[in-house]
Amino acid sequence: MIRQKLEQFAAAYDRAEERSTGLGDDQSSIHYPAVFLFIGDKSKEAIEPIMQMNEKKWENSEGLIYIHAGAEDGPAAGSAGIPGGAGLNQSSTPSSPRMLHYRVPVTVEEGSAAPAARRDIYRQFYEEAGGLPALNRVLRQASGALAEYGRLYPSFDRVRLSIITRVDDPLNVFVPEITLLAEAIFRQSFKAVQLDLYALISEREGAEAFGYSSSLGVAFLRELELMQDSNYEFSAPLHVTEDGISIPVTHSPSPLFDLVYVLSDRDERGIASLNGMQSCYEIISHISLLKNRHQKEQAWGASNPAYNNTSFKNNIMTESGRQGLVSAGLSRVKRPNQSIALAVLYHFYRGLLERMKQEPPLTAAEKQSFFGLDGAALERVTASMLPSGEGLGEMHGLMTNDVSYGAVRKLSLKEAEETLFGGGGEAFFRRNFEEEAARHLKEFEAAKWLDQAVTRSLEQRPDVQIYALAAWTGDGDGDMGVAAHLRHSRREAELLLSSAKAELEQFRQGRVEEQSIPRVPLMDRHNLRSLIRYLFDNVYSRKRDILLLEMRLKLIAKLEDALQALHGRYRAEIAQLEALERELRDTALGSIKTADDYIGQNIMEYYERVTADVMEQWEAKRGRHAFFAESALGDSRRLMENGPEGLTDRLIEVCKQTILASPLFKRTFEEELLQRANVTVEYGNKTVLTKEELFKKLYRILEDNAAIQARLYDYTQEHRYEEKYVFGDYTSELVRHIFQADETSRIYKLGCVHEQRSSGLEKLNLMGGFHIEDLMYYLNGKVYYETYSQNGYEFHGIDRALLPKLR
Repeated sequence: MIRQKLEQFAAAYDRAEERSTGLGDDQSSIHYPAVFLFIGDKSKEAIEPIMQMNEKKWENSEGLIYIHAGAEDGPAAGSAGIPGGAGLNQSSTPSSPRMLHYRVPVTVEEGSAAPAARRDIYRQFYEEAGGLPALNRVLRQASGALAEYGRLYPSFDRVRLSIITRVDDPLNVFVPEITLLAEAIFRQSFKAVQLDLYALISEREGAEAFGYSSSLGVAFLRELELMQDSNYEFSAPLHVTEDGISIPVTHSPSPLFDLVYVLSDRDERGIASLNGMQSCYEIISHISLLKNRHQKEQAWGASNPAYNNTSFKNNIMTESGRQGLVSAGLSRVKRPNQSIALAVLYHFYRGLLERMKQEPPLTAAEKQSFFGLDGAALERVTASMLPSGEGLGEMHGLMTNDVSYGAVRKLSLKEAEETLFGGGGEAFFRRNFEEEAARHLKEFEAAKWLDQAVTRSLEQRPDVQIYALAAWTGDGDGDMGVAAHLRHSRREAELLLSSAKAELEQFRQGRVEEQSIPRVPLMDRHNLRSLIRYLFDNVYSRKRDILLLEMRLKLIAKLEDALQALHGRYRAEIAQLEALERELRDTALGSIKTADDYIGQNIMEYYERVTADVMEQWEAKRGRHAFFAESALGDSRRLMENGPEGLTDRLIEVCKQTILASPLFKRTFEEELLQRANVTVEYGNKTVLTKEELFKKLYRILEDNAAIQARLYDYTQEHRYEEKYVFGDYTSELVRHIFQADETSRIYKLGCVHEQRSSGLEKLNLMGGFHIEDLMYYLNGKVYYETYSQNGYEFHGIDRALLPKLR
């Protein structure tokens, strides 16, 4: 639960930093309306990542429409009550009001490798009466929804339709039908529809079911080659009215898609992506922005050429007119905001613990007073439990036996009292003093007493924290500790009690006639009254003193138990505090490991210093104990009142308000990384990293990590054409360095998608001009395709004679 809270905090901080206009990263806008159409069940996992990236990067992303066509139910499918399982979803992302789902009325069994599965579902689609009308309704809903969002776009003349599918998904057999029907319906609202296809290859997933899966992929690539042929034409009665009348949808001889992008989870070096298909989804979002970005500022002319789709297409076309395929690679260098946030939170918390561990120099007497356990306080509490000594005067009203003074003068005081009162004195003292004191002792709440004493003392000594309280209440503080003081007080009370009891017993053994009692000869009754007064004043006052010592001893024992429990509570809370520290540290280190080795260097070391500086600045303005004020974290004894989760929530809030809001966290990416890179370098060291060296390293990281996401048989194939685009602040020093790095030897086009940003930049490498026979995936899968075909498998809905020859 805590780890989840920390990850949410780090992600939220990252989003806030990247979305903050002016101080962080600006957002771009797209020029024309856009629709993302996902075909096949395997492409469904791409929907949410692409939606989130678009919303994060694009200012007018709320106008985008997403459609999923699959045999499985989509998110909240059918919620609009459309026959055939199609519906407009109404819940949150990915089931947002802009997310439509069309359930293709076919049956695809999980893991099915039926010899004619792909062919059969193609025929089943045409045979199912409700399939086409439902698809028409969903696409019309999409067109209508786009019209509602028209105010968000600078231009409403055209719509850009991006088709996303997995090559090994059998449902991509419907790509021509769904694409052309969508184009036909959208053309009723827009002057032009631009079609792009993103063909995704999961080579990692295909490692488990390589034979049949590879055959499906090769089958689609063959069909794709047909779709992109300059002579490709299509006609089918796909357009269905509300009355069930079918209208042909035709495509005149020309390639179906403007451009086809092939993206794999293995790059051109054969290295598998750590994030699986995630990098492909990010590339789709960036390409969509590159081709459809609204220019809000000057493009700086020839020094920063804009992307030109027509020019790119011409450069990847062969002399024979065969259209080439495109792939891309994406890399980024950015301030690792999530790792920074977690590192800062850890160092902030660690700084708080260090402050809690600082023990103020109190004397032993001051510590006793702090807990309300000094001698004077113990005497006051004990005295409050006993009735006043004046109550002993009421004993004079006790009835005596009819005995003369002469009859008791030879007896001991103890025997004389027994003869006179027969136990009445003891009973009176027990009822009016001992039982009353026992009742007060029982009602005394030692734990509450200690807690109230500590609370009062903390108002005067806010520098005392839970670590000091734990130390003072335990045995580790030696003779200076409060527990040791109580033990000493207990032993002292035991000695005094033993002595007082012995003295009383000895006194009561004395004979009456030996006592210094005022006596008058021949006045027996006067002498008897003097004896009684003497007994009460000397015996029962001593018994009251003994009771006071007994109560003191029992009170100390009770306080010792309460103090031990309080110490245990403090230690348990400290154990929880330190467990949270380990959790914060492990989470921060784990996040740093996921960052690039160079980009993530020295995060812990650098932000330890930064956090310490900000904490000192905060305390300098608001006082030494500002972080433990009620407006911040509060009393350190109460930090765990709501458990580790509650403290984590509060810690995050205070960290955001006091630390992460500091101007020290608003440096540009380059400034921050340069300072962080040199944080461990001592003054005067010749190995200090210069800004120029830093830029060279970043340039190399960007280039190395932007490897094309497609494995080709020949890395330098004949028609390879490249363009590279930086997404960042064109005026920044790092971007200017990138433009100047290989200016004289550059053989590719380089441009910049200018965005006001300070947290880093991204680089998109486009490479086109290759064909399906250049793909390692195609070359490796062709043998399976041919073998399965020879064994009676049918992979195509159309006649195989229409397909291009296997290459």
